[in-house]
Amino acid sequence: MGKFSEKEGIPCFYFVTVVDANSFTEAAERLFISQSAISQQIKALEEDLGVQLMLREKRKFSLTPAGEYFYRRCKAMVGEADAIVRETVRIGKGKDNHLRAGYLSTFNGQALGRAVAEFSEIYPDVRISLQSGTHEELYYGLLNRELDIALNDQRRAFSDEYVNVELATAPVLIEISSRHYLSELHQVEIEDLHVLPCILLSGEEQREVEQRYYRNILGFPGEFLFAESMEAARLMVVSGQGFLPIEDVGTLPPVGIRRIPVLRHGAALKRRYCAFWRKERGNEFVETFAELLMRYISTPGTSPA
Repeated sequence: MGKFSEKEGIPCFYFVTVVDANSFTEAAERLFISQSAISQQIKALEEDLGVQLMLREKRKFSLTPAGEYFYRRCKAMVGEADAIVRETVRIGKGKDNHLRAGYLSTFNGQALGRAVAEFSEIYPDVRISLQSGTHEELYYGLLNRELDIALNDQRRAFSDEYVNVELATAPVLIEISSRHYLSELHQVEIEDLHVLPCILLSGEEQREVEQRYYRNILGFPGEFLFAESMEAARLMVVSGQGFLPIEDVGTLPPVGIRRIPVLRHGAALKRRYCAFWRKERGNEFVETFAELLMRYISTPGTSPA
């Protein structure tokens, strides 16, 4: 219930605790008072209001319509009071109540969303900002302290100035129009992709860097086209303009698109994904978010592996 709900002499909080516990006995134990005392508080509350809030039958009870309404409003008030307490403590301790997380624009799937959702449940008063970008944009976001943590692929040697948490080693896949003859394959050799341009998600400033990585390190042949959003890139794919390298984490491809693993010399082409943050910026929020990413990205059905 929180600090405010544990204060004695406030019947509203007692009432909420009884309803949440669905038991006068359990509520009394939570509030460290006797069952008779909490029963008297609820009875006094009903007398003060002049309405019946509960229908009692032996050891059970149910709420009247007035009780349902009173419970909802009191529950909201309790939540707001607890939030005020937490925010007051945060301000007093000078604690930043904001997590800035970055992720690759091509990271596609449910793992990130699940991590964000659970983080918000654990820390309902912490604001989380998400920013997508290329590898270099995320790297410089961390370097310039614009991001607290980034879900990124590994392209540089690990640095002692950063915490580097390995999340997964994942196969590289491409999204390609289901009308193209290559879409009939279960897997495709990277050399065979020379017949189509490679579509990369990148702003103008990072295009040369991204093209160099995909051509020289991963080995993608042929021409390169660029899009600034996933939606724009997939429209290019559907219309047959090229193929899109992507990190798959268990979702289905959009209509009109097939997703195929890429081979290089007969072996699956793979990339390594990590959670990165500067050691000096490590805190409870960052570490918890990294743990959630590790849990969901390594869970079957949500992992790119």
